Amino acid sequence: MISTIPVHDGPRAPWLDRAVAALVFAAAAICVALLVSIEPDAKGYDTHTQLGLSPCNWPRVYGYPCPTCGATTAATLLVHGRLISAFVTQPFGAALALAGIALGAIAGWCLLRSRSFLDVYVQLPRTAIAFVAVLLLLASWGYKCLTFAAA
Repeated sequence: MISTIPVHDGPRAPWLDRAVAALVFAAAAICVALLVSIEPDAKGYDTHTQLGLSPCNWPRVYGYPCPTCGATTAATLLVHGRLISAFVTQPFGAALALAGIALGAIAGWCLLRSRSFLDVYVQLPRTAIAFVAVLLLLASWGYKCLTFAAA
């Protein structure tokens, strides 16, 4: 269960707390909607091209994947309910998508229950989260380099 305080007792003005929670919830909802609207690329990367973005040049130029190669594909797999495939495709991308969805859900919960979203944020061990995220990104890049097959 989420441990937080009423929005009026939060670390910032209630209007600011609610605005931040609404923005986080909206950003998460938009990302999920975009990811649901596309199909994961069978190659395990380049799914982002369906969103109008350019293909990644790293595989062509360097012969190996970029650090976030497959992150959009993993996120798309995750929102399509294929959790294991998401983590096999790109562990960092899957973890980032899962964290974003969880943060959006917490923001929505705080909005509905009149709880302080910023109180949740200030309680997070942000330094530890950043350290683990960098380690996961590097480990995922190494994993992707080992399993990468350019198409």
